[in-house]
Amino acid sequence: MSGTRRARQSSPTTTAIASSPWLVVLIGVLVMVVLLVVALGAYRGRGSDGGPRPDPAPPMLLPDLSPSSVRPGVPTPTAAIRPGLSPRATVLPTTAAAVPSASAAPSGAGGAGTPSVRPVAPAPEPPPVTGRYRVMETFDGGFIAEVLISNGASTDRGWTAALAFPGGRLVTAWVEGQPQGTWSAADGGFTYRSGADVPPGGTAPLRFHIERADTRPASCTVDGFACR
Repeated sequence: MSGTRRARQSSPTTTAIASSPWLVVLIGVLVMVVLLVVALGAYRGRGSDGGPRPDPAPPMLLPDLSPSSVRPGVPTPTAAIRPGLSPRATVLPTTAAAVPSASAAPSGAGGAGTPSVRPVAPAPEPPPVTGRYRVMETFDGGFIAEVLISNGASTDRGWTAALAFPGGRLVTAWVEGQPQGTWSAADGGFTYRSGADVPPGGTAPLRFHIERADTRPASCTVDGFACR
């Protein structure tokens, strides 16, 4: 055995692999399939951001707020806030009762609007000097009448009376029992201006004789106010 070397013996597995190359290819394909399955499982277990997907959140339960479930004196339960959920999704909004505006008025054919308050105009003050007309005596062709002047002011007042008798003629005019004034006639009527002031609460009887006219004058005023 000197000078010679013993040939190395090959193992049976090596000999089988060397004699069957398709077996190596089959083992490689199986390994690639196993790696692909593992990779797909790992991809499905991750989220869109690359991190692990969280467990699905349990369904949120809202409290029952129906009138039949609310009892006087018993507080209404509220839904618990879970981590990761928005607090706004667990709180029911409350609707405030609409308060009608005092200034709002309903409109429409069937609605009655709120009546608007209007200020009441003050009553006009009575004139300081007034006159009352009356017929004292009638006769053929004419009559005698009177305008009683009354002073309702707190001071002495003069006055002016104006009467109209269409188609008539003034014969004369005077103030009974007092200083006389002045008068002027025109178109069947006349104007008389007092000769003396009337004291507060006093009167002055203006009398006159009219011919060919109706006993009721067309107009009668004292200081611009109609006679009574």
